[in-house]
Amino acid sequence: MNALIAQLQALLGPRAAVLGALGAPVAVIMVLAMMVLPLPPFMLDLMFTFNIAMAVMVMMVAAHMIKPLDFAAFPTVLLLTTLLRLSLNVASTRVVLMEGHTGTGAAGKVIEAFGHFLIGGNFAVGLIVFAILVVINFIVVTKGAERIAEVGARFSLDAMPGKQMAVDADLNAGLIDEKEAKRRRAELGDEADFFGSMDGASKFVRGDAVAGMLILFINIIGGFIIGMVQHGLSAGQAADSYILLAVGDALVAQVPALLISVAAAMVVSRVGTDKDIGSQIGRQVFGSAKSLAVTSGVIGLLGLIPGMPHLVFLFIAGALGYLAWWLRVKDQQQEREAKTNQAITALAPTEPNSEATWDDLIPVDTLGLEVGYRLISLVDKTREGDLLSRIKGVRRKFAQEVGFLPPSVHIRDNLELRPSQYRLSLRGAVVGEAEAFPGMWLAINPGHATQKLIGTQTTDPAFGLPAVWIDDRQKEMAQMAGFTVVDCSTVVATHLSHLMQVHAAKLLGRVETQALVEHLTKQAPQLIEDVIPKMIGIATLQRILQLLLEEGVHIRDMRSIVESLAENSTVTDPGELARRIRTHISPAIVQQIYGPVKELDVIALEPELERLVTQALNSPHGAALDPGVADTLARSAAETAQAQEDRGVPACLLVPDLIRAPMARLLKRAAPRLKVLGHSEIPETHSIRIGSIIGGTA
Repeated sequence: MNALIAQLQALLGPRAAVLGALGAPVAVIMVLAMMVLPLPPFMLDLMFTFNIAMAVMVMMVAAHMIKPLDFAAFPTVLLLTTLLRLSLNVASTRVVLMEGHTGTGAAGKVIEAFGHFLIGGNFAVGLIVFAILVVINFIVVTKGAERIAEVGARFSLDAMPGKQMAVDADLNAGLIDEKEAKRRRAELGDEADFFGSMDGASKFVRGDAVAGMLILFINIIGGFIIGMVQHGLSAGQAADSYILLAVGDALVAQVPALLISVAAAMVVSRVGTDKDIGSQIGRQVFGSAKSLAVTSGVIGLLGLIPGMPHLVFLFIAGALGYLAWWLRVKDQQQEREAKTNQAITALAPTEPNSEATWDDLIPVDTLGLEVGYRLISLVDKTREGDLLSRIKGVRRKFAQEVGFLPPSVHIRDNLELRPSQYRLSLRGAVVGEAEAFPGMWLAINPGHATQKLIGTQTTDPAFGLPAVWIDDRQKEMAQMAGFTVVDCSTVVATHLSHLMQVHAAKLLGRVETQALVEHLTKQAPQLIEDVIPKMIGIATLQRILQLLLEEGVHIRDMRSIVESLAENSTVTDPGELARRIRTHISPAIVQQIYGPVKELDVIALEPELERLVTQALNSPHGAALDPGVADTLARSAAETAQAQEDRGVPACLLVPDLIRAPMARLLKRAAPRLKVLGHSEIPETHSIRIGSIIGGTA
């Protein structure tokens, strides 16, 4: 059979797609034709049966869908099924009015069966049953579904801009790619269109219920008139034939209409996108052993009251109690299995018969973040933790500013830490640690806030500024007092960002350097092919870039760096190449320190001290600066740099080119924020003004 189907599909080819596209228009034309052309009783039986089957199938699809868009064709299906029922009503009405005088089988076996079997041949009972079905369908199901569809459409349209902004935010944060963003935007548009269509399609169901009532009354009145006037039947005979047929016809149409209404209500009232409706009800209603046990006890107590049907109540109570006991035993068994698996996993590495493998070797993370158990919520998305997205943003900002993509940050919990403590490590070595308190805010004093805040006194882990951990009640007051108030995730992310900037040179490994070269190859393939690795090897390039990063020079302009390497390809010393690159990209270095200003406020050495340092650091016998002089110089440089920053001016020391590199290394530990520039690194477009002098007065 499968082979035959495959052969038919191969033979039809594009024709199958054409036939599928013509299916809906042909179906509509056939439905409309039933309103005009007379149908024999057998064809009516066939179409009524198909109508019931179609309604059951639609309800099953609605019950098993996961999300509304899984049944995106439902509004159109609702229109077609409503049109099918109405056309069948018209066709059956024609047969009932024309042949009803011949007996209850005039309109086919289905209508006769509904008239005799379901209502026992009593048209009064049929009218009451039909009225109840109409009330259920029109007042309860359809009215509720219509309201839900209306609210869902309005809320979906109102929330659409926010959802689109969330997609753009995830795209900008690097959480998704452009392809996924397009898919989500298209899904949002389809969702809004779906709920809008359902809001209008629910009117089909409501109109169908009204039409069913009108058609019933028309059939009854028309049957009485035709039976008594044209065929000479008595009132009783006309009632037995025409009213019974009209009620049977109405019930045949009303039962599938009720099924379709229930399906529409299930579609628009769907909540959640992980399970179908049956699974959700089973898990949420009958999945709690405690709820079932309490219900069993209440029903059992009611069953013991005198006068109550004891057998029924006690039977239901026993069934619920057994189900509660079974769920409890199942939960306990799962807990025991989980504990057993954990124990086996924990003991597996220490089993005497197990062999050590390379899988036992755990690699050292380039960047690691360990958190105490209270901080786990910051990285748990189910608890709305946003630290992961903050860290992704930190990595993106670092790449944009510094010029290369840093390694990923591996996060794990560490029960040896204090509950609110976190620890940052670089290649296995701890480079920073502090405490953060979820649910609280860190109020950082930038230097001018004087108001006292109630909370835990601390220091900002990134920059060492005085700070206080406060609760929500003091947040607004702290902001008004001039404090910088940040949440727990921002504290950790800022600390990480600062340490990444400080240790940028160590983050640039061979893997990152190779990836940087491959990225640059896409932009300037010929330049890279001529220089790397023909003139400069990857190892040398890595060392040069590390020398630049050690002094805080960003390497975003890799094209200029590679061009400078090409111009100085005869030089082999990485230090000398780094110096020439600094001169080549000096405008960018100066702008990185001072911004767009043209007059540079710098720190200088007192001339005699400068001469002494130059002679000591450039001695033919090697650098030999007196330790006492070096200590005094470092201390004075740190004090001068702090005074310069207090005046709101960048701390930058201007020295001769010969001693720029050794001076930068000498002063890095004492004054880490002090930048050291050589005379040749000042662009011709800029002027300098000596604001402070080390070893003298300005």
